Amino acid sequence: MFTVTVLPTIEREFVHTGKVRWVFINLPLTSIHPNAMAAAEVAMCAARQGGTGGAGGGRFWQTHDALYQHQDDWAKLAEPRDELIKIAQRAGVDRDKLVACLNGGEARKEVETDAQRATRSGARATPSFYIEGGLLEGAPYTPDPMRHVLDSIYTVRTRATPTPPQ
Repeated sequence: MFTVTVLPTIEREFVHTGKVRWVFINLPLTSIHPNAMAAAEVAMCAARQGGTGGAGGGRFWQTHDALYQHQDDWAKLAEPRDELIKIAQRAGVDRDKLVACLNGGEARKEVETDAQRATRSGARATPSFYIEGGLLEGAPYTPDPMRHVLDSIYTVRTRATPTPPQ
């Protein structure tokens, strides 16, 4: 699973070093993962705690990672909300604020808007990546294929432009 096996390496080598700007867009595939929308809502509500809103703020990444690491605990539940809340709490999310956010419905609207934009942009699978305007669907099982693509782009982008002779 990309999020658990490959993403930590990409984050460490490319995102944290400033070589790549990583933007997360929700695309819950509820036809094959019925509880994906509920999980996405929890992650987006976590993003509102302790920082800026949206994916990337607050407790988003801690909750996102915890949800993936414990996916077997909630993915097949008929009612996953309580389990998702417990996982988010273990990731440092305030339960009362989380429940209030979930009940407010704003996170669901945000996830739905993300999914509509992703679909309009051509994404049909998760994960999907937009790299320099191109769409790459599916995930490598090791960091090497993505590392190769990102290193190549970074090298081209940062190569010094030769000065024309005078």
